[in-house]
Amino acid sequence: MQVTKNGRKKYLVFMVQVHTNFRRAELESLADLYGINSIDFSKYDDSTPFFYVELENDQQAKDWIKRSILTRAIYEYWGDADTYEELHESIQSQDFFQKNKELYHNDTFKFEFDTYRGNNKSNRIKQIEKFSYLDFKGKINLKNPQQVFTVIEEYKPISENIPGKDPIHLIFGRLIQTGDRLSMDRYDLKKRPYKGTTSFEAELSLVSANIAQVKPGTIMYDPFAGTGSFLTAGGHYGALVIGSDIDGRMIRGKGASANINTNFKFYGESSKFLDVLTMDFTHNSLRSNLVIDTILCDPPYGIRESIKVLGARDPERFAGKENIEIDGKKAFLHRDYIPTKKPYALDSLLDDILQYASERLPINGRLAFWMPTANDENIETIIPLHANLELKYNCVQEFNKWSRRLLVYINRGPTFDGPTNSGAKRSTTVFRDRYFNHFN
Repeated sequence: MQVTKNGRKKYLVFMVQVHTNFRRAELESLADLYGINSIDFSKYDDSTPFFYVELENDQQAKDWIKRSILTRAIYEYWGDADTYEELHESIQSQDFFQKNKELYHNDTFKFEFDTYRGNNKSNRIKQIEKFSYLDFKGKINLKNPQQVFTVIEEYKPISENIPGKDPIHLIFGRLIQTGDRLSMDRYDLKKRPYKGTTSFEAELSLVSANIAQVKPGTIMYDPFAGTGSFLTAGGHYGALVIGSDIDGRMIRGKGASANINTNFKFYGESSKFLDVLTMDFTHNSLRSNLVIDTILCDPPYGIRESIKVLGARDPERFAGKENIEIDGKKAFLHRDYIPTKKPYALDSLLDDILQYASERLPINGRLAFWMPTANDENIETIIPLHANLELKYNCVQEFNKWSRRLLVYINRGPTFDGPTNSGAKRSTTVFRDRYFNHFN
């Protein structure tokens, strides 16, 4: 192992080169979640998947990366160079080389190769044989080794569609912990029993849960649950989840054969599912003393249908209709009663979410939600702000003419007194109208 002057060890974080706008937020949030405060992010770079860090020990590395979606793995650093000959020299020149050889001398092991922007699978056996100076005496175990030693090859692509053939840089290390990327396949929407047209993709659902710091044994609430994508992500990370949605069809699903609860049974996580309610968020009926640790949601953009809440578009015209009786019983008390709804502005809905979070989240609790923005308005995007909430992250996923942002807030309480723009009109146009007019 390499021990720095301050007593810490050097590690390599090998990330995926996708959703780069979200990677640092996920890494920082997970580090904070596990109380790892010594990581220097000043050298972090979105343009590369490699990030060298110093940590106290392997356990910190395991805790930090074990639930990361945008990280392939973290390795104990042993050496790096531009050629294999120089790599072997680098490894043997490290101060910790002899100590490492002794530490893992009798452990079972295997060698692996990983690549970035290219691949060259030729002569792998010969390349492994050139590491003979490590002089490991343990048995090779390809299925369940005690140690996995990895060579990471970085290539320069010949063109955008043609990968490189010869590596330009090599890194050697001992595998400490893989990320949680296998969960993307487990929660893939294609395999999910109950889903809909608005179901949120598995990868960014899980990333959102990480940045929101969803924790085991806590309560996570999604006020716009839909088919339950964020509830599923929260349950995966051990939270007890509860959701609501104004659209009862989403909550009911397709009966007993396919609904949100069906998904939790499918994943073997029914114990994490508290319940879902048909409820208008702006008329929230969750008891005021219910502890909500995290709020994670994707508010309705008004694309599939315009945003609506309970109420009459014309209250005066509707007055008196609430007293209509059917078979001697108030109409609204019948099970098949469909309440009236009225249009609602996205800006107002976002203000409501922030206000609710400020009242219901504990101090340092997190609110995370997605907000759509058009990319062609040539005006500054105005992010909703609340005096009691600190805007921690603003992560952008770009599409062609529009984008969506994951906004993450931390409840700092009434003494925070931060900036606010509650009640402000944040766009001169209606996003739904722009969307269907192709942003012309």
